[in-house]
Amino acid sequence: MTSRTPIRDRDRGRNHTRKRRAARPAVLAVLAAAAVLLSGCSASDSGHDRSSGTSQEGGRGSRGGNPAPAPAQGAPGTADRADGKAEGEDDGRRTAAPPADYLSTFALDVDTASWGYARRTLADGNLPDPRTVRPEEFVNSFRQDYRQPDGNGFSVTVDGARTDAADWSLMRVGLATRAGLGHDRRPPAALTFVVDISGSMAEPGRLDLVRKSLDLMTDRLRGDDSVAVVAFSGEAQTRLPMTRLDGNRKRVHDVVDRLRPTDSTNVEAGVTRGYDTAVEGRRAGATNRVVLLSDALANTGTTSADALLERIDGARRDHGITLFGVGVGSDYNDSFMERLVDKGDGHTVYVSDEEEARRVFCDELPAQVELRARDAKAQVSFDPRNVERFRLIGYDNRRVADDSFRDDSVDGGEVGPGHTVTALYAVRLRPGASGHVATATVRWLDPDGRSPHEESGRVEASALTGAGWEQAAPRFQVTVAAAYLASSLRERGGGWEAVPGAVGLGRLSEITARLAERTEDPEVRQLSEAVRNARRLLS
Repeated sequence: MTSRTPIRDRDRGRNHTRKRRAARPAVLAVLAAAAVLLSGCSASDSGHDRSSGTSQEGGRGSRGGNPAPAPAQGAPGTADRADGKAEGEDDGRRTAAPPADYLSTFALDVDTASWGYARRTLADGNLPDPRTVRPEEFVNSFRQDYRQPDGNGFSVTVDGARTDAADWSLMRVGLATRAGLGHDRRPPAALTFVVDISGSMAEPGRLDLVRKSLDLMTDRLRGDDSVAVVAFSGEAQTRLPMTRLDGNRKRVHDVVDRLRPTDSTNVEAGVTRGYDTAVEGRRAGATNRVVLLSDALANTGTTSADALLERIDGARRDHGITLFGVGVGSDYNDSFMERLVDKGDGHTVYVSDEEEARRVFCDELPAQVELRARDAKAQVSFDPRNVERFRLIGYDNRRVADDSFRDDSVDGGEVGPGHTVTALYAVRLRPGASGHVATATVRWLDPDGRSPHEESGRVEASALTGAGWEQAAPRFQVTVAAAYLASSLRERGGGWEAVPGAVGLGRLSEITARLAERTEDPEVRQLSEAVRNARRLLS
C-alpha cells in the first residue's frame, strides 16, 4: 500500500504560475505527424445545455454586470497543493497553510502527451511512472459535448454528478472554441521543422515516422504555405531555408527523405538554429511556428531547458513565433520538452504510429495555424454557503495566483479553433446544500488586438446531487472514467490522494467497455483497452 496524504479543503496553488513547471522524469514520447498539422481537418463538438453567461470586454477588473469572484472572508479549512501536500509542506515537513478561500485559478491546457504515453506504455505491458501521469491530459484527450460559441472566444459549460463517496460530487468545467475557417480559408503558414537525427532516433517509430509525417504534411499543405527544415545531432544544419511549397514540393520531399540518424543529441544547437531560421524566414500575416520533433534526450551542448527559455521567449514575444513539441521514442524527456514548449506558447502531443498521428493532428489539433485565444486562464468561484471542500483534479503545473486572474501580463494558455478544455473538480457539499454552487469564468486575450474578454457559466446544487455519475451523459462518464484511470496510475507513487468515489479497475473496465460500445468512438475504445491493461498489470 502506498502512503497517502489526507484530502484537505481544496487545491489552490496560490503561488504557482504556469511558467513554474514541476520537473517530471522522462515519459515515453510524443512523435507526431506534423503531417496533418495544417491539413484543414476540424474537430466538432455537439451542444450542451448547462452553460450560461455573457461575453464581456473591458480592462483589468471589468466584468460587465457580474461582480468579480472574491475569496470568502473567514471561510474554514486549509488549501491543498496539487501534489497532495499542504501549502508550505515539503517532503513531510508541514507548516501552517495560508488562509483558505473559495477560488481556484489555472491556465488553460490542451496538452495530451501524458495520456498518449500512458496508453502506449500499458499496451506494451508496462506501467507508466506515476510522476508522468497528468490527469488533466487524460481528461482532455477525449471529445466532449460542449456547445460551440457563436463567435470567437469560448462557451462555458458547468455540470456535475454524484459519486459513491459520501457527500462528494464531481463537477465538470468545460470550455469550447468555435471551429476553424477550414483548409482553404485559414491564414498561410510558415513552419520551421527542427528534426532530431541523433543516434537514438534510429529506433523504429522515431525518425522513420518523422519522415513519413513530414512527407504527408508536404502533400497536404497549400501552395502558399512555406516550410523550412533544420536537422540536428551533435550540431545543427539548415537543410532547407524557408521555402514556399508552390512548385517546390519535390525539393522538400528530397530534403526530408535524406534525413538519417547520426550521433549525439544537441537540442540547444537544434533549437537555436531553428529559431534563427524561423526569424530569418518570418512571413508577415502568416502563422509562424517552430515544430520540434525529438526524443528530447539532450546529452551534448546545454542539457538544461533553462538555458534555452530566454531565446524561445524572445522569439515568441518579439516575432510571434510559437513552438509545437512532437516527441518520439520509448525514452523521452517529457519534462525537458514541456518546459520548452510552455515558454514558446505552444503545447505537446504524443503519437506512436501513423494512425495515431492522423487522429491527433486531424481530429484533435486541426488548426495549428490559427489561434482563438492567447493567455487564457480560468477561475472558479465556489459558494461557501454550499461548498465545504473542493479539489481540482490535476493541473498541478498550471496553477495561477488567484489575484493574477485579471493581470494580463501573467501568461496563460493558447487555444486554437475547435478545441475543448475540461477541468474536473471533486466537490464536497454542505448538508442540505441548495442553490448556487460555483461560477466558472474564462478570461482570454484576442489573438490580434490583444483586447481582454470574459465568459462565465454557473452550476446549481441540484446538478451535483441528482443522478450518480454512471447515469450521467456518456461524455461526462468518459471524463470521469479517464480521471479515475489516471488516479489509479498516479497514486501508486504516493503523495497523491485518490479521486473521491473512484471505482476499482474491474468495475471501471465494465463501464468503459459499455461506453465504447455506446459511443462507437475509437478513442473511448482505446480508453477501455487501457483500463483492461492497467487492471491486469496492477492485479
